[in-house]
Amino acid sequence: MRPPFRVLFAFLLLAAATALHAQRFTASGYVTDSATGEALIGASVFIDELGKGVPTNNYGFYSVTLDQGTYTFTVRYIGYADLHRKVALAKDQTLNLTLSPTVQVMQAVEVKAERTKSQTESTDMGRMDVDVQKLQTLPALLGEVDILKTIQYLPGVKSNGEGNSGFYVRGGGPDQNLILLDEATVYNASHLFGFFSVFNADAVKNIELIKGGIPAQYGGRTSSVLDITMKDGNDKEFHGQGGIGIISSRLTLEGPIVKDKSSFIVSGRRTYIDVLAKPFMNPEGEFAGSGYYFYDLNAKANYRLSDKDRFFLSGYFGRDVFTLDGSEPGSPKFKIPWGNATVSGRWNHVFSPKLFLNTTAVFSDYKFSFSGGQDDFGFSLKSGIRDYGLKLDFNQYPNIRHNLRYGLQYTYHIYTPSTVAVNSDDVDFNIDTPSKLNAHEAAVYVQDDFDVTDALRLNAGVRYSWFAHVGPFHEYLTDAQGNNTGAKDYAASDIIAQYGGLEPRLSARYTLDKNNSLKAGVNRNLQYVHLASYSSIGLPTDTWIPSGKNVKPQEAVQYALGWFRDIQDRQYEGSIEVYYKDMLHQIEYAEGATPDQGGNANYDAMLVFGKGWSYGAEFFLKKRLGKLTGWVGYTWSKTERKFPDVNNGEPFPSRWDRRHDVSVVAGYTLNDRWTFGGTFVYSTGQATTLPVQRYFIEGRLVSQYTSRNGFRMAPYHRLDLAATLKNKPTKQVTDKTTGKVSTVQRKYRSSWTFGVYNVYNRKNPYFYYFDASSDTGTAGLTIQAKQVSLFSILPSVTWNFEF
Repeated sequence: MRPPFRVLFAFLLLAAATALHAQRFTASGYVTDSATGEALIGASVFIDELGKGVPTNNYGFYSVTLDQGTYTFTVRYIGYADLHRKVALAKDQTLNLTLSPTVQVMQAVEVKAERTKSQTESTDMGRMDVDVQKLQTLPALLGEVDILKTIQYLPGVKSNGEGNSGFYVRGGGPDQNLILLDEATVYNASHLFGFFSVFNADAVKNIELIKGGIPAQYGGRTSSVLDITMKDGNDKEFHGQGGIGIISSRLTLEGPIVKDKSSFIVSGRRTYIDVLAKPFMNPEGEFAGSGYYFYDLNAKANYRLSDKDRFFLSGYFGRDVFTLDGSEPGSPKFKIPWGNATVSGRWNHVFSPKLFLNTTAVFSDYKFSFSGGQDDFGFSLKSGIRDYGLKLDFNQYPNIRHNLRYGLQYTYHIYTPSTVAVNSDDVDFNIDTPSKLNAHEAAVYVQDDFDVTDALRLNAGVRYSWFAHVGPFHEYLTDAQGNNTGAKDYAASDIIAQYGGLEPRLSARYTLDKNNSLKAGVNRNLQYVHLASYSSIGLPTDTWIPSGKNVKPQEAVQYALGWFRDIQDRQYEGSIEVYYKDMLHQIEYAEGATPDQGGNANYDAMLVFGKGWSYGAEFFLKKRLGKLTGWVGYTWSKTERKFPDVNNGEPFPSRWDRRHDVSVVAGYTLNDRWTFGGTFVYSTGQATTLPVQRYFIEGRLVSQYTSRNGFRMAPYHRLDLAATLKNKPTKQVTDKTTGKVSTVQRKYRSSWTFGVYNVYNRKNPYFYYFDASSDTGTAGLTIQAKQVSLFSILPSVTWNFEF
């Protein structure tokens, strides 16, 4: 085992030994919202007399074990009034705690906006929580609030380009981010070819991004974890909210099924580009039957079976549909639907005040298909991935110094590789349908977050993962030149290839004083599923494939060191993190590969393999309290790849390499009605490959290209602004009998959000192309490089409402 991972087992043994103390008493329970019954994730339960505390888990559960005595429990959470409770602990007891939302007047905004556990106290590195409520006040493309675009403003997270919701973390690719929605994997997180994410912010309760120091309960990806939790639904009373924007509308309904015991939430969204455009299209025109729309639906229900048992059932279904159906004879026709579906069933059980279990069964399905043709020619393409999974996750709380987690995880994968069908007239071309690919993935893990001393805290864990590509499978046999020589069939019980390995995780925090701490972390991650991307195709044709005979698991080892500081009584917080990441067994399609070449060949026939590395420094300063809040982030980084079959085997910049990346996010609350928001971003231009010379050889135009990704586009920068106007939160009511006038809260609230995207109309490059023209044959050839920019200045307006 690699140093410094050898010491991990010693730390775990130390944790087990120090957990064995004389019998004490335990207070445990749930922390919830008094108005809605929602569990509060990550609320701080602090013991004043000890100067220590514990956070609630993902279901709002906490447990503290203390010596007999009387203690003051202080409970804090963002946007809620602090709760102080005297507790006489003489026996084990269940202590459920409720917090009340602060009244949103200016005094509350300035004093109580955010009083949670300090970043200097935890072992977390590269871990960011996004406040869902603040998303509504930030500028957004065409007024569509977007979770994925918001996390792109964080240091170490980079955008995929103009308006795109894809994100890249510390030099990793898009497939190296584990995106979870209520613990189910979301394989394609974008609508409209990447311009909007699939997550409806109205249905989301908690957003957590982990880009370093990934805990042992997460696995299967090498760069980051984006863990999104849906709201449970209000179990007190019925409520609704929604919005009407330029391109889409949304509606969310929630309420009790059985008051204080069970609740539901349903949230839907749909674009109406197709509906609005239809009256303006010529019914006899070339594209009369064309259109595009997307929709998604979130639903969740929960039931409290007893004080010890709770059940949750949640689901997501979303689709994009793009059609082209010309009315003219001989015009092309095609249809491209794609989307995700997920289902999660979870059972919480409290075995004892110190032991909590969550059992999760998940289903996830992603499908893409393309069908089209012209005249008598037809072409179709489809791909996808489907998962069935089961997880057992235990939380054990030996004492206030320890938070122990361990569990088992299993997933059965079914991959549909790119499947091509071609026909012309009555002739079907002889292209075999590729075998579906089947695989088992399993893992066990254990980790402990514990205080060694008052100054030194460790999070030590280890994960063992295993993966097997299994039959049935039809393998094409080839010779040294790649020509087919036969085939081999595997039965369902056959293991075609299998891999496994230890994934140690270690993070440490050393407190220098009450405002400063140093943190360090190292972790190893294995990834058994891969996204193969066709760089020349602009559609979501990227294909998920498993590790196999020729495709080894991706591996990443990341080292990180950071300094964290609280400033001016935590009105500000700042951090500096440096990291180095080694990446092995990276995969890409060979240069020039396209989906139509996948017929009668193994799924890995067009892949090439290499390695990569990334290193950088991230600077972050956040203002937490007051009328003006927000943050400034800056990242300096370098990311390179090296493939023997690409760029003559020489290192080249990754397409996600950005040397400089700056983001500024600000929100200003003028009063209880007006809120303003603004964002500014700047980044080094994207690395790409372009021709540098073109000339004729025997009458044929030949291009000479730069080295791989050897050209930099112009830098990207953009300023967005937004203003939100709410209606008055109260109204005057006159008693008809007495004539007395009183002030009451409105039951119905609404707001208008006005936004401007790309305020100074920056022409950011989306891609370059070359236009060739000639008046006198080859001798008079003129070639001109041209830039395509996607979005100019774009105003937007959205009306939001709640009741």
